Amino acid sequence: MNWIKDLISLLFPRYCKVCGRRLTHSENHLCISCLLELPRTHYEQIPENLLMQHFIEWPEVVSATAYLYYYKEGKYSSLIHHLKYHDHPEVGTYLGRLAATELRESGFFDGIDLIIPVPLSRKRYRQRGYNQSDYIAQGISEVTHIALRTDCLARTVDTDTQTHKSKEERWKNTKDIFQVVSPEVLKGKHLLLIDDVATTGATLHACASTLLTLPGVRISIFALAKAM
Repeated sequence: MNWIKDLISLLFPRYCKVCGRRLTHSENHLCISCLLELPRTHYEQIPENLLMQHFIEWPEVVSATAYLYYYKEGKYSSLIHHLKYHDHPEVGTYLGRLAATELRESGFFDGIDLIIPVPLSRKRYRQRGYNQSDYIAQGISEVTHIALRTDCLARTVDTDTQTHKSKEERWKNTKDIFQVVSPEVLKGKHLLLIDDVATTGATLHACASTLLTLPGVRISIFALAKAM
């Protein structure tokens, strides 16, 4: 009943994660204005987009897309900050569902067998309490009904954060840090690799190179945002 929703909204107000405006009971995380103005990349319409260019040498990489542009000083950077640093993993699920709903008609998810989130280091997981890519992947799985596996790929080295590293340092920092845990589950599958923010593509490249050691594997890549 609407009056119950109105009462809950009055007692427990929620605010837009971008502009701070109070949300109505029909809005979730974003007000309608900020939702409409999300900096969408529309990469799914550009086969050789900026993210796909990082993987162009691998014929086994079917496609790659990012849902949003990420500008460090842009107002929408607060969405990523809420997700990664302010203990709001539910924002990842929300944005994953939103992205999957909008991308589904493009055929981007066609033929994918399993969703694999990029693993977080043990150190970072203990600090944060969750892996944000798991939540993004969960939202995508809910819309596409593609199975999600978080137990098939592991990060075996606790690397430093990538945030303040140069391009060269990012690539060195991700070399040989992933390991396949359940190869029998992944062999011959078309995998969707999920990450939160792609900057140089180093982390995704390291994941993909590990997964492509398995016979018959093909990979598509989804990043919630592409850093600009």
